Amino acid sequence: MSVVVLVRHGRTTANATGVLAGWTPDVHLDDVGRQQAEAAAQRLAPLSLSAIVSSPLDRTRETAAAIAAAQRRPITVDVDDRAGECEYGDWTGKALKDLAKEPLWKTVQARPSAVTFPEGESMLHMQQRAVAAVHDWNARVGPRGLYVVVSHGDVIKSILCDALGMHLDTFQRIVVDPASISVVRYTKDGTTVLRMNDMASDLSDLAVARRRRSSAAAVGGGSGQR
Repeated sequence: MSVVVLVRHGRTTANATGVLAGWTPDVHLDDVGRQQAEAAAQRLAPLSLSAIVSSPLDRTRETAAAIAAAQRRPITVDVDDRAGECEYGDWTGKALKDLAKEPLWKTVQARPSAVTFPEGESMLHMQQRAVAAVHDWNARVGPRGLYVVVSHGDVIKSILCDALGMHLDTFQRIVVDPASISVVRYTKDGTTVLRMNDMASDLSDLAVARRRRSSAAAVGGGSGQR
């Protein structure tokens, strides 16, 4: 049973001004975003994380660094390009109010699975590589692993769609705010979404559940008895 904590990066100036940042370099957390990242880090501080994985972009790496700094033991941040933002191509750096006038905008809202951004990536490919990254990290941290992936709104929404058994075309029904936390548990029998767009709840129950799983494994492991 692996548990992944999906954290969206804190707010940036691009978020605040309604610009689609995409893979634009040098987009950093603003003052509010840094406070949000620190608040998320403190919520995660009681959890002994198996790994912290980040998108390669500055805003996610800054958020991941805050989470790592709040941990009780030293932990490095692993960068995985598959957790990176969708490649929006020619839409990158443009104002959302202007993009909303584009014919493709309606398709993005209603049928994201059919969207390939001009000179960019399809939303279906974004989902496939992000979900593949989660499954790879599940295998890497093991069945009792509890780890964080710091990523972007659309990427996290696509992972949640997959975890919920929903088609990507239901993508826009999910809200993932800056610095919000979503939690998914993966087992051999299925997937359970434990939290979505959570901004304030106590996360200590995740640590308790992990300790219980570890104790159960220690008691029953290798005994050959039922």
